[in-house]
Amino acid sequence: MNLVIIGLNHKSAPVEIREKLSFPAPSIGEPLSLLVGKYEMNEAVILSTCNRVEVLAITDDMERGVWQIKRFLSDFHSIPLETLEEHLYEHKGVDGVRHLLRVSAGLDSMVMGEPQILGQVKAAYGYSVEENSAGVIVNKLYHKVFQVSKRIRTETRIGESAVSISFAAVELARKIFGDLSGKSVMLIGAGEMAELAARHLLSNGIREIMVANRTYKKAEDMVKCFGGRAIDFATYHDHIKEADIVIASTGATNYILGPDEIKKAMKARKYQPMFFIDISVPRNIDPRLNDIDNVYLYDVD
Repeated sequence: MNLVIIGLNHKSAPVEIREKLSFPAPSIGEPLSLLVGKYEMNEAVILSTCNRVEVLAITDDMERGVWQIKRFLSDFHSIPLETLEEHLYEHKGVDGVRHLLRVSAGLDSMVMGEPQILGQVKAAYGYSVEENSAGVIVNKLYHKVFQVSKRIRTETRIGESAVSISFAAVELARKIFGDLSGKSVMLIGAGEMAELAARHLLSNGIREIMVANRTYKKAEDMVKCFGGRAIDFATYHDHIKEADIVIASTGATNYILGPDEIKKAMKARKYQPMFFIDISVPRNIDPRLNDIDNVYLYDVD
């Protein structure tokens, strides 16, 4: 039995490539089933975050396993293999175990030591268990990795000075606007990243937070915790003009904000600056917003 990891991350591929390879959690069952079925892996785990996509597999034949995983990524996302290969990395055997440990401990993250990654690795393993693509080797490996990662964090205190991407996004907004007090913010998405952003924003004196989410109750729950206003997802476009800062972090697979609606919002705002932060992969905001005067758009890169 051989362990193989094939993937790409923020260092090997730009967001334009990473977003095309993402695997949304609600539909992770199909790709896992394909890996252990059509693509002949013995066991498989898929880790898909805003900054990396990795397939870890246990295979009888190392070289064939590498080829099959690459073919799976190409076939599943309809991307030519030659386009992908320049961005993909490989880790095999002991090197693969070492890589998994580095990732889980936050040593390979864009923000060194960031705390979210261990939870994301645990979730990826959990999906594998649920979909019956985890076997004896994967089970033993991940339980050991979780123990060691926890020990690394405890003994090195690596997470104490780490900041999340959400925190970095808020710091970027602060650099653009200077003082954030008196500014209004719209969060599109009410997941963990949005919650972290809300905490950081409030600590910087934001005047108002609006939260829009496909599940309205989640938006309501967030504003109960932090204050602010829940917005019906179907009408958030009508409220964009009220926001100085917009942070998007949804699981949408296409753009949910484009230049035409933002041009209208800017006109209604008398062309006061707007700052957009897209921390989603795939991206939620059309990059053409950068062509609009007084509009500033940043993504996870």
